[in-house]
Amino acid sequence: MRSVLALALDCVVGALEKTPGPAGVALHRAPGPGRAQLADTGYEIVSTMPSGVRLEMLTDATEIEVDARLTQVVMAGSEPSDAVFDLVVDGEVRAPVTTSDQTLVHVDPATMALDDEPAPPATVRFTPGAGSRERRVEIWLSNALATQLVDVRIPEGASVRPAPASGPVWVHHGSSISQCSEADRPTGTWPAIVARRAGRSLVNLGLGGECHLDPFMARAIRDLPADAISLELGINIVAGDTMRERTFVPAFHGFLDTVRDGHPDTPILVISPIVCPAAETRPGPTLPGADGRVRTLDRPAELTVGSLTLTRVRELLAEHVERRRKSGDHRLHLIDGTTLFGPEDTADLPDGLHPNPAGYARMAERFLPRSFGEAGLLR
Repeated sequence: MRSVLALALDCVVGALEKTPGPAGVALHRAPGPGRAQLADTGYEIVSTMPSGVRLEMLTDATEIEVDARLTQVVMAGSEPSDAVFDLVVDGEVRAPVTTSDQTLVHVDPATMALDDEPAPPATVRFTPGAGSRERRVEIWLSNALATQLVDVRIPEGASVRPAPASGPVWVHHGSSISQCSEADRPTGTWPAIVARRAGRSLVNLGLGGECHLDPFMARAIRDLPADAISLELGINIVAGDTMRERTFVPAFHGFLDTVRDGHPDTPILVISPIVCPAAETRPGPTLPGADGRVRTLDRPAELTVGSLTLTRVRELLAEHVERRRKSGDHRLHLIDGTTLFGPEDTADLPDGLHPNPAGYARMAERFLPRSFGEAGLLR
């Protein structure tokens, strides 16, 4: 086997940056300037969780080995899961490939202190098929573990080169509901399901806990090539209690203004929050309870004035999207998130916040015709 890491990095799709370091090449889904401004360890980890990031190559290799340094964040009381990778050959999704070789970062929820349990890089092996013919091969990296590529190898004499784009570029930004760490495989996130069925090349900028209308993320989307843009907004702002109504409204407009600077005519679809029973009518912040389900914290009534609930966020997004449309932005649209995953779906919301794999699949089924169907809002 020979190393083709440099060639493989040219085949990476869905990452904003490929950052080499002593432990490997990190595939970031958040822009470097923003990460530098925040200087936040948690944000840095989430940025390297490659939900939607994949290698898209044309190769005649019968075997492909990927060495990757994998890191899973585990809350106290939770059990780690295997890292899951997907192999897609000429459009066909093969059986998932898994490994348990990963560094574990244990988090104390009371203090947020971190305790590392290091592990060496994992070697993950893929077999696209026998014979020497060239195939379109996609390797979808884990949607839930921070990942650094250490090496990629193919047999001596085999070739590899970047594959053509799988379709027009769809840039999506959102929260953990879009990163979908709870999906059982990388092609099982709802954005991945939609992109593959719609023939779109996905750039998934869904960052768990980190969708706060950050200006640097708006600038990143502004500067990306995009044939369609969607924005799943609101849940992190409520869950983190990071804004009140007075700041949320101008931040929303400022975010869209910046994106529109680079994409004046691109269709943009705003998705308001899916259901989260604990925060529908109570403001955040939210925390996991002893039963593992999300709960909101009590606060004095006088402090609730101007605070945000999910119900109020949906109202504000609907109102201000309509204002922009009346001002001439007719390629801006809105979907109420509860029509993708609503009160009738809570049996598939195990922790009261995140859908399970069946829930994400249902979201994809509902989103697909409304976004990229014949009369879809992103066409």
